[in-house]
Amino acid sequence: MTSPSNYSSAPVSKFLLICFPNYQSWQHWLALPFSFLFLLAMGANATLLITIWLETSLHEPMYYLLSLLSLLDMVLCLTVIPKVLAIFWFDLRSISFSACFLQMFIMNSFLPMESCTFMVMAYDRYVAICHPLRYPSIISEQFVAKASAFIIARNALLISPVPILSARLRYCGKIVIENCICANLSVSRLSCDNITMNRIYQFVAGWTLLGSDFILIFISYIFILRAVFKLKTEGAAVKALSTCGSHFILILFFSTILLVVVLTNVARKRVPVDILILLNILHHLIPPALNPIVYGFQTKELKQGFQKLLQRGF
Repeated sequence: MTSPSNYSSAPVSKFLLICFPNYQSWQHWLALPFSFLFLLAMGANATLLITIWLETSLHEPMYYLLSLLSLLDMVLCLTVIPKVLAIFWFDLRSISFSACFLQMFIMNSFLPMESCTFMVMAYDRYVAICHPLRYPSIISEQFVAKASAFIIARNALLISPVPILSARLRYCGKIVIENCICANLSVSRLSCDNITMNRIYQFVAGWTLLGSDFILIFISYIFILRAVFKLKTEGAAVKALSTCGSHFILILFFSTILLVVVLTNVARKRVPVDILILLNILHHLIPPALNPIVYGFQTKELKQGFQKLLQRGF
């Protein structure tokens, strides 16, 4: 029997990311569309943030929350996609040990931060439609500041053990990660230690955070629909639903892509690993690219603010 002391004690200083291990030629075809989506995501979110910042009529809690969502999208994109594109365009597969676990921390914490932001936005729409007279006193700038602090603190604290547990494992010479990103399980599989605790904690923490957020979103929309159907004024129901239509579409984008990723990972024995890697990248790319566009087209005030921005010459 091999004793633990026989393992290599040399510390691992870097990893090698192998995108699409079975179909590495894919990266040449995907480099251009992924670059376009990345530039679209950065440009659209930056334009949205600048519009909200410069247009005083948009200095309202709803748009502050949308700004927070855009910032989270941009950080996630900048954490994951540049490295993916560096692999695609220049074959730069190496990533340092510390950079890998920093990427892991940001990915694992910012994803539930987004779901928590959607939950707060759902509560905002619930108060706006079900308690319109009390809206200014409940959903204030102070509320947004406290909600933002809660979103960041809750997820950063509860998710931080994921990269910490993975970083404390012993890595015995294997450095090739069969993924484009430093996903927790892809990295921890390289360890010669037992990773059961990593799996359990990520599963429990992830689904507790995401599950509770989506349950509260679902409950909020039940109350919203009940309030809307009680409206008697002609056109009032349509107007009320239009105020939360954009928010619902964003949640649909986020939850649908997340659900596809989860289901394909559950059926990983039937789904090629390259498909799982592709879906994981798209999950970090498509919602950030589409979220600001959907909100921009659906929200009259944002369109007017953007038009004023163009007239000013940016």
